[in-house]
Amino acid sequence: MRRTARATVKRPIDSIALVTSIAFSLSNFRGPLIASFVAAGIKVYALAPDHDEKTRAAMIALGAEPVDFHLERAGTRSFVDLNDARRLYGLLRRLRPDAVFSYFIKPVIYGSIAARLAGIGRRYALVAGLGYVFTANGDERLLGRRIMAALVSRLYRVALRSCDRVFFQNQDDIDQFINRGVIDRDRVVRLNGTGVDLTRFAVTPPVLQPITFLLMARLLREKGIYEYVAAARIVRHANPKARFLLLGDVDDNPGSIDRTTVEAWAAEGVIDWHGHVDDVRPWIAQSSVYVLPSYREGMPRSTQEAMAMGRPVVTTDAPGCRDTVREGVNGFKVPVRSIKLLAAAMQRFLDDSSLVETMGAASRAMAEELFDVHRINAIILATMEIDRTAVLSDRVAGDIGVDVADGFVQGAASNR
Repeated sequence: MRRTARATVKRPIDSIALVTSIAFSLSNFRGPLIASFVAAGIKVYALAPDHDEKTRAAMIALGAEPVDFHLERAGTRSFVDLNDARRLYGLLRRLRPDAVFSYFIKPVIYGSIAARLAGIGRRYALVAGLGYVFTANGDERLLGRRIMAALVSRLYRVALRSCDRVFFQNQDDIDQFINRGVIDRDRVVRLNGTGVDLTRFAVTPPVLQPITFLLMARLLREKGIYEYVAAARIVRHANPKARFLLLGDVDDNPGSIDRTTVEAWAAEGVIDWHGHVDDVRPWIAQSSVYVLPSYREGMPRSTQEAMAMGRPVVTTDAPGCRDTVREGVNGFKVPVRSIKLLAAAMQRFLDDSSLVETMGAASRAMAEELFDVHRINAIILATMEIDRTAVLSDRVAGDIGVDVADGFVQGAASNR
């Protein structure tokens, strides 16, 4: 029997634990959400396995309490994972938050289960893309990934049944989880990505001489890094002045590209590689076009940032990516792994540089329509039935189709 959604008002949320596997994401992706919780008078525990001095300071500045816990972010060693889940259970028992909000694969799976066992009354999860194991690579590891995807689906099924609501960032992921029997539709809430602060990511004039392409991503095969570099070689052969910027660092993910390979590309002159940067805005400002040839995303935050600053987009017709481009309006979509078509799409901006400005303006308009972080966070707050109407203003609530007269969700948020 399918469980029906709860319609009653629960005990107000006075404290919440955010559980993630990457501390940097708490400020970079969830900073405005944490600020909204704090503004509502909610105690926020920011749980991550890799806090450092910088991330701790960022959490304290936001009014949250950074909390360490152990999690092996990469790998699938079941004994280690179960031990991590056990320790997380003990930590949540000690903190006793009213709610838990987890995101990224392992925190969602083990955090949701640990929260239920710890007796945490409200449990929410964000599936921000399906990750490495759900991305077919077209190589000898495909069978292994299918087996792993089946296993992870089973774990997700157990974990998400523990959640009151589960947030997704694109319809493809929702459909896949429903078709696999992982989740019931009535627990699903769709968001238009993480969102961006449209004031902080303000429009800047694009660089037109030389035409400069930019890709910002962790250096994973699945982000389309190899395709970007190969397409750059093709384009630079006919347009030697064109620039190709790459931001991002190597990763402990199994799909990571090794540092030696990236350094060789930079030495060759095909790309300018600048590693990890804390603030991407100056780099977007010195670009003409944003490129993300990823194999699969939730809803790519980097693309949203570039769009907010008025940059056209070249991306793939893949889950999550396809939702950021209206073909021929704010950019172009190409098939996954198609180097020639990726190069051809980038070449169009070199053949007609006026597209940089016209499509860039369309990107900004689309960002204002879909990716305002405050509107997206308002949906999260309303879904959590937080009785804080001062945070969910009538104006924002009206924009997203949520009635907060009684302090909790009465209607359905728009998915656009």
